[in-house]
Amino acid sequence: MSVQRLRTFVEVYRQRSISSAARSLGLTQPAVSQHIAALETAVGHPLFERESRGVLPTAAARELAADLGDTLDVAEAALASARARSADMSGVIQIAGNGDFLSEVVAPRLIPLLEIGMRVRLQAGDRVQVEEMLVNGACDLGIFAYPVEDQRLRSEKIRDETMSAVAAPAVAARIAAAADLSSGLAAEPMLTYSLERPLLNDWLEHNALTSSTRSPAVIGQDLRGLCSLLRAGVGWSVLPRYLSSPFVARGELAEIPSPNGAIRRPYFLVWAPSALRQPRIAHARQTLLWGLSQDVRP
Repeated sequence: MSVQRLRTFVEVYRQRSISSAARSLGLTQPAVSQHIAALETAVGHPLFERESRGVLPTAAARELAADLGDTLDVAEAALASARARSADMSGVIQIAGNGDFLSEVVAPRLIPLLEIGMRVRLQAGDRVQVEEMLVNGACDLGIFAYPVEDQRLRSEKIRDETMSAVAAPAVAARIAAAADLSSGLAAEPMLTYSLERPLLNDWLEHNALTSSTRSPAVIGQDLRGLCSLLRAGVGWSVLPRYLSSPFVARGELAEIPSPNGAIRRPYFLVWAPSALRQPRIAHARQTLLWGLSQDVRP
């Protein structure tokens, strides 16, 4: 079996679509269909059942995909990294993720890429938006604060960030002076990332505290906006220390005392396997994997 045909099979299997695989591979649809037909002849079984909205893998296709695993992706990534050492690295890299993490954490790690002539485009988006951009090829690399669930994507954890509850010093003092911590928190406005309040709820559960049933006073997906309101004396929130620590050090914010302390949240670098065939993307991925794993705040 040729590597090209196996690569085509893997892309069709992931995309569940001949046309999407053709776009990803830079091939025509007839060429992709020919590759699949040749593989079906080689294995002696149909690999996909054609449907109106794409294709469904057969049992033979699932077995072949399980046997291949990530072997082909690993080999192609290694080849792309090797080519990157001698290739022209000029070009654009699109990176998508939470706006505050891109600005506060990722941006300083881009200098090695800029020094070799790469141009970088940072795009803010939530997890659903970033997943869609990665799958559709609208961005090259993504940053998630959650494990990737889409089977068409790959990820690697880059760091664990500490998250703590913070407020302006006067607000934190009022919370601490309350009869108990839960009632003190409930008396102040909540500022949070989303209506589901994942960071706040995780912190409250970790500290065995009662969760307020009130709606958040402010919802903002860029945590820098919440941080500005907190510093102005509005409410409390749970923020990553990469964002809150400088203001705590200057006395503009204070950590709210908690029974069991702060929580940790993992961050992941995410990509579509087919993107690593491009040497510049493979190089950018490796550079960020190394750079973002360094100097993690306690």
